[in-house]
Amino acid sequence: MENKNTCGAGQKDCAFRTTIGGQALIEGILMRGPQKQAIVVRNQEGGLEVREEELKLIKDKHPILGVPFIRGVFNFLGSLINGVKALMWSAEFYPEGEEEEPSRFEKWLERTFGSEALMKWIIGVAVAAGIGFSILLFIILPTLATSALLYFFPDAPMWLRNLLEGVVKLVIFFIYLVLCSRLKDIRRTFQYHGAEHKTIFCYERGLDLTVENARKMPRHHPRCGTSFLFVVIVIAVLASCVVFALPGIRDVATNPLVRILLHLVLLPIVVSVTYELNRFIGRHDNPVTRFLSAPGLWMQNFTTFEPDDSMLEVAIEALTRVLPEHEGDDTW
Repeated sequence: MENKNTCGAGQKDCAFRTTIGGQALIEGILMRGPQKQAIVVRNQEGGLEVREEELKLIKDKHPILGVPFIRGVFNFLGSLINGVKALMWSAEFYPEGEEEEPSRFEKWLERTFGSEALMKWIIGVAVAAGIGFSILLFIILPTLATSALLYFFPDAPMWLRNLLEGVVKLVIFFIYLVLCSRLKDIRRTFQYHGAEHKTIFCYERGLDLTVENARKMPRHHPRCGTSFLFVVIVIAVLASCVVFALPGIRDVATNPLVRILLHLVLLPIVVSVTYELNRFIGRHDNPVTRFLSAPGLWMQNFTTFEPDDSMLEVAIEALTRVLPEHEGDDTW
């Protein structure tokens, strides 16, 4: 497919920046364009399974949810739900072992709620479990670990407590990524992640969407979700340093339970600010934005790996299906 964007192939960075983004799945990729999304999965026989959907944006129904610093939380939740749905669909083509007869409980659930409603409940539980696990890993655990360490130093200043808690969060995040990258199945998913990035880079540089062209592209992309998660942690650390030092809060912020509650209250604000910051970085290419995106790019060493040609074919198919009808509709 020919792409007529004005970005030259010899440029290190591309002047054209697309809003199209994706997510790696089980042996597949979800691509989301300005009007629709496509899921492409390579099945066990080597063929491609495709699912296309027109996008229904929440801001179209409720315009206020598209306002800056409000849209971040709702877009994040929407992407999370959408990603879980796509992941579950891709998993259907790779069942674990032989399919067993549904249990009585499973049959009762389907009779009581119906298959569609039951699926919504399953997705809701999966999203809630994912959010709960993240809160446990990146809020509760660091807070309790820091409080345990500072139990022996009760007179430690608040800035030291905040700094130490931030370091613990980043260490946990780093260890989590490294451990995930060493799992065989996750590593293949991270290869598809690399294929997604390479294909989007190929499109942004104005090249034909072919395996040969995509193969030459970088696998680290500045508008990646890994960068978003990293920035969320950094912004959360900075926000806690400011808020926990305020008069009236400083005295109670030494209590670990109070700190956990305050972190939860700040979380929607942190996500909203991070969302807007990532949009700003996505729109601009200058020394400041390159500096801000550098840590997230480095983190992608653990979340993206070089894909094989079959993975690039999947990414190209997914991207091609979500390209806008009119050139420029997907420009940042």
